[in-house]
Amino acid sequence: DFYGFVLSADTWRVRMLGVCISRTRGFLQRISGGTKLSAGSCACLVKRARSMAYSIEERGSAYSMDYQVYFKKDEQYVSPFHDIPLYDDVRSKEEPVLNMVVEVPRWTNAKMEISRTETLNPIKQDIKKEKPRFVNNCFPYNGYIWNYGAFPQTWEDPTHTEPSTGAKGDNDPLDVLEIGGRVARRGEVLKVKVLGTMALIDEGETDWKILTIDVNDPLAEKLNDVCDIEKYMPGLLQATKEWFRIYKIPTGKPPNQFAFDGKAKDKEFAMKVVRETNQQWKALMSKSCDPGTINCANTTLTWSPYVISQEQARAVVQATPPSAPPHPIPTEVDKWYFFRDDKVVN
Repeated sequence: DFYGFVLSADTWRVRMLGVCISRTRGFLQRISGGTKLSAGSCACLVKRARSMAYSIEERGSAYSMDYQVYFKKDEQYVSPFHDIPLYDDVRSKEEPVLNMVVEVPRWTNAKMEISRTETLNPIKQDIKKEKPRFVNNCFPYNGYIWNYGAFPQTWEDPTHTEPSTGAKGDNDPLDVLEIGGRVARRGEVLKVKVLGTMALIDEGETDWKILTIDVNDPLAEKLNDVCDIEKYMPGLLQATKEWFRIYKIPTGKPPNQFAFDGKAKDKEFAMKVVRETNQQWKALMSKSCDPGTINCANTTLTWSPYVISQEQARAVVQATPPSAPPHPIPTEVDKWYFFRDDKVVN
């Protein structure tokens, strides 16, 4: 179908397609099998085509310790942490549209995350005890129950104590949950709007979980604040809280703790968190604070002392193992864990 064609096209083809989409609705109708398309449908396809300016280059073997996902824009290497803008180029008059980098698609278990320490910050699988890490299936949940990822150009400063939680930042970009109906792809850059936030207190650190929805989702027009989630997606907020509360128990850790008694804060509060962590990231990238172990290399921020050339970026990628078939996912990843009184019973 047309959508599948866009996802598999080379960057130059997508760019040309975006031009055609913007110029003629008739072209769209022809490649969509003659279906009459509304102006809204055309606009949606234009947004999809533009988003494909970002592509990924996978290196190594998925589900192994050498797997890395690098990002490109118009065939130029970029960091998903530093170079992808937090805000989309085209902003709504009513509310900002933000870019979200998908690390873990819904219904999957491999715990992938943007690397803080490696040059160009590729997505890598978290390693525990010298093995790639997979989250456990805690009944009745199967893998992650949303598309999970991060906001670029945000950073939770580990030296800053958040007044509302009384805990310092966790040294990561903001975590993002996208709750729409489509299962995204690892490395996809989604256009989302913010609905609210929850906050874990993870090992004494503030760990924000920003609730969002893809602006192209059928429910996006109805979901405008955190209260709308319960109205149109009843049970999801409670399931989200319970998922985060219990997901580490099978590894021998106690249930996670929350700020605000586990209640989700509204959109206004969440956007305040986004703006503050964006400012903390700007301080990081301008060398106004100690980066510690954070790798700040980027290819587009001319104002940053950490900018590197495309030649340097290419050398970094080429030094990694080439793409290879994925490793098999261990069979134990499929196991369901059952609980009684916050203890595993099976």
